Amino acid sequence: MATNRSLRRNVHFYFASRPDQELGGLRLHPSILIIADCPYTVSLRDTDAILTATDEPLQPGHYDIKPNSHGGVISITDESCITRVLSRTVSGRDEKFRKQVRERDGRCVITGVVNSDADIGHWRGWEAAHIFPVSKEGDFRNQGLSRWITNREEEGATGINSCQNGLLMRSHIHQHFDGFDFCINPDNNYKITSFDADDEKLDGRILDPICRDPKDERSVRDELLRWHFRQAVLANMRGAGEPVFEFDFPPGTDMMGEILNGPHAPERMEAELFSRLNHLSLP
Repeated sequence: MATNRSLRRNVHFYFASRPDQELGGLRLHPSILIIADCPYTVSLRDTDAILTATDEPLQPGHYDIKPNSHGGVISITDESCITRVLSRTVSGRDEKFRKQVRERDGRCVITGVVNSDADIGHWRGWEAAHIFPVSKEGDFRNQGLSRWITNREEEGATGINSCQNGLLMRSHIHQHFDGFDFCINPDNNYKITSFDADDEKLDGRILDPICRDPKDERSVRDELLRWHFRQAVLANMRGAGEPVFEFDFPPGTDMMGEILNGPHAPERMEAELFSRLNHLSLP
């Protein structure tokens, strides 16, 4: 079953010339600020107050957008948003990935909670999360993102299982990360922006420095965090947003039926199958 990301929005954007057609929006949190360096004007409906650059948080409401110049054109990007499922570390190919992410971080780099049992090898409830999902390894290569990986495990590998593409998280935080419910902006002091209910109070936190030490060759790559940030914006702010998928399929659930009857069925089925089978070797 999938749900709609737009249901809890309290900020809505429209073309001024088409005030009944919503372009997108978001669920507001304190980390959302106003950036006004753009070729168009944004005004709060019913007040005509024009947004300007400020350190004050955005306010809830309906906002109209119009070009600054006569004849100017505003369009919404048609850039694809990836269909993502929960990334899993399931076999030998990514065993090294998990080990290195654990050794480097030792804590949930989102919440800051340290694994006090790491020294005795207890990691239940902790997961090494891929920033760019293994299920889309072909896209990782085709988009040129593999060039940012400097510690590939073998010649010819894409590097998608490098710890530079990983972050250690508590299991439930990992699910929200893979669902694009929050993201990390490496261009704003690694600040975390939440697009969801934010029950964990993640919005406004800073990614733990332990995983991004520039002197450490294992450190996470800013380019991959930037990719995830952009995907989260596309998933949550454009149109009605991308569907929110359930990751939990209890015993007896017709998993294939739910996927095939839901949105983005081909893409999701491909991602689910690849995430489970891509490590298997065929005779």
